[in-house]
Amino acid sequence: MAHTPAVETDAKRRHDPGVRGFASDNYAGAHPEVLAALALANGGHQTAYGGDEYTEHLQQVMRSHFGPYARTFPVFNGTGANVVALQALTDRWGAVITADTAHVHVDECGAPERVGGLKLLTVPTEDGKLTPDLIDREAYGWDDEHRAMPQVVSIAQNTELGTVYTPDEIRAICEHAHERGMKVHLDGARIANAAAALDVPMRAFTHAAGVDILSFGGTKNGMLFGEAVVVLNPDAGRAMAHLRKLSMQLASKMRFISVQLEALLARDLWLRNARHANTMAQRLAAGVRAVDGVEILHPVQANAVFARLPHDVSERLQKRYRFYFWDEAVGDVRWMCAFDTTEDDVDGFVAALREEMARTP
Repeated sequence: MAHTPAVETDAKRRHDPGVRGFASDNYAGAHPEVLAALALANGGHQTAYGGDEYTEHLQQVMRSHFGPYARTFPVFNGTGANVVALQALTDRWGAVITADTAHVHVDECGAPERVGGLKLLTVPTEDGKLTPDLIDREAYGWDDEHRAMPQVVSIAQNTELGTVYTPDEIRAICEHAHERGMKVHLDGARIANAAAALDVPMRAFTHAAGVDILSFGGTKNGMLFGEAVVVLNPDAGRAMAHLRKLSMQLASKMRFISVQLEALLARDLWLRNARHANTMAQRLAAGVRAVDGVEILHPVQANAVFARLPHDVSERLQKRYRFYFWDEAVGDVRWMCAFDTTEDDVDGFVAALREEMARTP
């Protein structure tokens, strides 16, 4: 057997792995099992642009989670997944109804509008969740040529406020949208956290509930890079292969996205990671509730904790742990837990929060 020499590199570690934070689950590295899968897929030659064996096998893996008709299209990132998916469901004159806190509206730099050519019709919500009644605030005017035509309802699971739809809530949205001739897109950037919180398979609130197309998130749950568009309704997602290329989301070495998705989904890594992140968020919420002067703003259902505290406390605390303001004007912050968040991370953060609150007159 040929000897494999040790691999050397001139690259250097340029960060302190001991630095922890609660800014985003995107801050976490890749799970060791995902890195092992990447190494396994390396070496030799495989057909480019999705013709490889890993991408072919991924179709079976995803169908085991999302039903027998699911077609999976790996892409580079979440914004790309959302834009491609929404384009696949709309005409050039189409519009998308979504919550005013939705990622597609707030955090994608206008990509749905500028790249996808879409009109977003946003609806205010109390908890980030749409309902049939809220959808009807914008679901009208299909025959009015002066108004962009509502063709899609886009929801996020879990939402940008950390709340989770039940399967029945999503089923009601899908039935309502379909009765009006609209399709339903689900932004699943943190879909695993929602499934873990509900303790149901992902298909229970996607394929079984009537969702037409899904943006599947992996990067926030242990992948190095990559997401996927999953077409659930055989009559939806027209020309997906062309749209993916047109939107600059076709990876030449796609096997390295597909094998990561397989590593997450072939067994239960996706669920282990998500359950752990959710458990750490519950631990964080319990610790925060015991600190006088700190208010938790939304139900802690997945891996996010939203809170309100004095602005000066947040600024001092940010020098010790990274996190973001959610609404700086009123002192709202967001704390995210990840698959690699530890109990010591949480307890240390709560202790630091308590110390900084004690310094406030």
